[in-house]
Amino acid sequence: MKSKLNFLIALCVFVFLASTCGAEIKNSYDVVIAGGGTGGTAAAIQASRLGVSVLIIEPTSMLGGQATAAGVSTMDDMSRIESGIYKEFIDRVKKYYSDMKKSINTPYWKEHGKAFEPSVGDKILKDMTASADILYHSQIVSVKNENESRFVSVQTPDGVREINFKILIDATEYGDILPLVGARYRSGNSISPNINKNSFIQDITWTAIIRKYPGGVPENLKPKNPLPDYERAKKNYKNYVTANGFDFQGKYPVKMPVNLISHNAYRAVPDSFTPGNYTGAKKYWPKISKTGVNWGNDYPGMYLLMNHYGLNVMFLEDKETRAQMERDALIKTLHFIYYIQHELGANWSVDENEYGELPEAAKDFPNEWKEIARHMPPIPYVRESRRALGAYTLNSKAVHENSLSWRNGHKNHEFSDAIAIGGYNLDLHGGDDDDDIESELGEKQSSIWGNMPQGPFQVPMKILIPESVDNFIAAEKNLSMSRLVSSALRLQPITMMTGQAAGALAAVAIQLNLQPREVHPVHVQKRLAEAGVVLSLCNYSDVPREHKNFAGVQVSNLYGLLRPRAYPSMTGANINSSGSKGQKGRFGADKLITRSELDGMIARAEEVMNAKIKLPPLGATMTRGDAVDMIVNAMDEIY
Repeated sequence: MKSKLNFLIALCVFVFLASTCGAEIKNSYDVVIAGGGTGGTAAAIQASRLGVSVLIIEPTSMLGGQATAAGVSTMDDMSRIESGIYKEFIDRVKKYYSDMKKSINTPYWKEHGKAFEPSVGDKILKDMTASADILYHSQIVSVKNENESRFVSVQTPDGVREINFKILIDATEYGDILPLVGARYRSGNSISPNINKNSFIQDITWTAIIRKYPGGVPENLKPKNPLPDYERAKKNYKNYVTANGFDFQGKYPVKMPVNLISHNAYRAVPDSFTPGNYTGAKKYWPKISKTGVNWGNDYPGMYLLMNHYGLNVMFLEDKETRAQMERDALIKTLHFIYYIQHELGANWSVDENEYGELPEAAKDFPNEWKEIARHMPPIPYVRESRRALGAYTLNSKAVHENSLSWRNGHKNHEFSDAIAIGGYNLDLHGGDDDDDIESELGEKQSSIWGNMPQGPFQVPMKILIPESVDNFIAAEKNLSMSRLVSSALRLQPITMMTGQAAGALAAVAIQLNLQPREVHPVHVQKRLAEAGVVLSLCNYSDVPREHKNFAGVQVSNLYGLLRPRAYPSMTGANINSSGSKGQKGRFGADKLITRSELDGMIARAEEVMNAKIKLPPLGATMTRGDAVDMIVNAMDEIY
């Protein structure tokens, strides 16, 4: 316990120093990233590892955004394809808890989910971004171009300062930089500047991290009086959790309401401050001592706005409306804490070891609720943001077809410019009527099930790039995609992966002195694959990630440079199953390549790059894996 207390003290000192060290921030950076969430942090790590200077501008004192500052620290990953920076992060999380003899497989009523405490995730991400500079409690207020130089004006705790950049990345939770750079964007079902103010987007949720206090909840964490509108919240929560509710039996749909033990097992997280260990297995549910509250507290959820399910788009477009809605969302979750204490008699409350700063939304709360609120996440979980309008917009039909690659007799539907792989359902939390969805993109409510991904799917690089604005890249949830696709690309693992790609694209564009839209995907893909990122849906048993030819084989497969010896045969095609279900293929990487195969590969590479390939002298014998490495390296030399 003493070591944990020392950890918290050190962490608080680190955060304080980091948020006040403006004197160390330079006046110019290669890459400036707005938002230190999952996408922004991964972008910073990748870009700095490729040798460019990076500054993150983050409005809170934490890194990790939705996964830490918003409290969604149970990883929503149906693909189970851990790679790149996301895998590195999860490996560090596993190491942290394994050293304490604790499991991270605590959520979702099973033993395959992954979770961590927000403070732990924040600490690990800060360690991983050591080579980037960070301005905490700061945000960009304007962007301007002067004499071919580009500047952001940043509001910091010490005042406004201007910082020069070469590439700017919007990794904010709301897409707030898109209007500042003059980019057209989608907001709800319309395109700027003609925003439909009566349209709807997904609910937000102000989550909470709560823990069990076996000796009774401390008085300062057990308010005696409810906040306004409690009776409506009480009625709402009775639909989800009651003292004598049903025990979850491992079958869907969930029979509601559930009991508190089942509720707490849904998003259980490890507990560094309580002895013992537990997993998501049912036998351990009574031992769970720490969990996330992210069920039944969506805002507006069942409350409705304008007699409609979902959140009005003015949440994104008007800062005053946003502030009021976030305050209401925070109150709704605080009602749940009062509900379980006073209606269910539970010795649970906010975890006094998490967070510690009073959210802006709680500044006018009664004092007894301020003590609770300061241990709440500093920001809400925002599921849907503004989305950059690109020359290409990814819709659900394209994602569905892509996910069918190599499955159930289907052939290759891979994106040649793939930069990440995700796996999640089309899952709109509100705003899911036909009138809410972009019909011009071929989307409608029936697309949710008709175009549901049938396995892991790729993300193409072109959706990171706006249609016309230069020196700018979209990350996090701000990509060029439909609302339905956004509902599948909003989760922490895939936003971290697309963020890593945004960082690689920024670094390559700077190093090649090109605009991001001018960079051939090969240059980005090669660097991502070398960083251990899985890019191809075609899985080969003879080329695991540790194989010396992994990067070359990944890129080769995307462009069809060399036909594998055996394609995979995937079956059982739902993403609720393991992403690797089925028979893996075989590339034949260690077999000798024939002259005809090599000639065909060279011709295909020249077609892809629209240029002649320059090759070193060829030996008499060469393996297929070494050959694709050689060709991909040659492709990378063409700018």
